Amino acid sequence: MIQETIVITQNSSGVAHIAPMGVHTQTAGDEFIILPFRPSTTLNNLLECKTAAINYCDDVRVFAGCLTGRRDWPLKAAEKISGQVLDCALAHTEVELVRVEDDETRPKLFCKALHTVNHAPFKGFNRAQYSVLEAAILVSRLNMLPLEKIQAELDYLRIGLEKTAGERELEAWGWLMTIIEKHIARDGVYAASQSGTGAVIAKNGETIAEVKP
Repeated sequence: MIQETIVITQNSSGVAHIAPMGVHTQTAGDEFIILPFRPSTTLNNLLECKTAAINYCDDVRVFAGCLTGRRDWPLKAAEKISGQVLDCALAHTEVELVRVEDDETRPKLFCKALHTVNHAPFKGFNRAQYSVLEAAILVSRLNMLPLEKIQAELDYLRIGLEKTAGERELEAWGWLMTIIEKHIARDGVYAASQSGTGAVIAKNGETIAEVKP
């Protein structure tokens, strides 16, 4: 099973790094596989310090924020390892690196649970939270996906967002849409602002798709 989490590592100087990451969990719940890409701060920190905190969080602004340059989220000290934990985490697990399967693109880091803490009750996800998480994954893959696929995914995700979003979800969605528009502009495709609808994706004067806020 893959769980969407926030992984917090730190280097030998004690500088914490916050990263959204799909973590593989085993049935017993005491083994985790973290697969950071090369190069990455998460990979460097885990290899250097051998510990991490896996945070379970329902505030999707943290996921969207980390992908849009907003990484300054309140932290508190971990309990059993030298590290940091998200202050808004519903629960977290502190893990230790025990084995590495090396790969030139994406090594597998096998970790064992040392300590798990529940901080607040989980009251369930709404569809808007799911929409933001999926949109965040799209943003992380902008350089790999065609614009038409991105637009089709966003059109579907927007349905749940518009029906169930609260202020946090709408704020996170707005951050992600801004990144998409900037990506479009960098790719030589222009985004023409239109009141109430967001941006039109166009190339050579022909509309390809529309990105709504």
